[in-house]
Amino acid sequence: MTTNAQTALRPVLADRFVRKSVATDVALIAGGVAFVSLLAQVEIPLWPVPITGQTLAVMLVGATLGARRGALSLTAYMVLGLIGLPIFAGHSTGTLSLPSFGFVIGFIPAAAVVGWLSQRNWDKHVVRSIAAFFLASLIPFAIGLPYLAASLAQLGLPHGFGAVMAAGFTPFILGGIVKWVIAAGALPLAWRGARALGARRDR
Repeated sequence: MTTNAQTALRPVLADRFVRKSVATDVALIAGGVAFVSLLAQVEIPLWPVPITGQTLAVMLVGATLGARRGALSLTAYMVLGLIGLPIFAGHSTGTLSLPSFGFVIGFIPAAAVVGWLSQRNWDKHVVRSIAAFFLASLIPFAIGLPYLAASLAQLGLPHGFGAVMAAGFTPFILGGIVKWVIAAGALPLAWRGARALGARRDR
């Protein structure tokens, strides 16, 4: 009989290529940080929130590493940026007063949620993959928009609903849809590739 604990431990994509160990977990978490840092530099500069490739990276890291490692990777990304590594958008460092910092916080639960769903095979099937990545793409906004409103208020700038949506949501709709579709399509394809490689090895 399959228990809830066993269900929660279903392998994610990374587990098809590396054996689980502390060393590989550390390497995968570090790789996730590097990947998010790289896509953070794919940027259309805007203020107070730039358009970047970070959200796509967050979703892919969470799905491929799983909930725990994905969340740890994004936590490490946030902490390293706060202590001075230039890994945020535009090779910048982070401060808690940065208006866009709430989105960075939101990346952590977003990676955890999509990782949790991937551990339950949502990333292997197109329809469930679309639903999982859509949910994950909304989580940074749930944290980032209230944080943005508070930051704008501290700066003495307009911070009503319309102003916050114009600054932190509306410019991201088209790009968010594109990143959502890319992520939702990439993971089922990656699983097909992994299964095909496994079948070849077994011949």
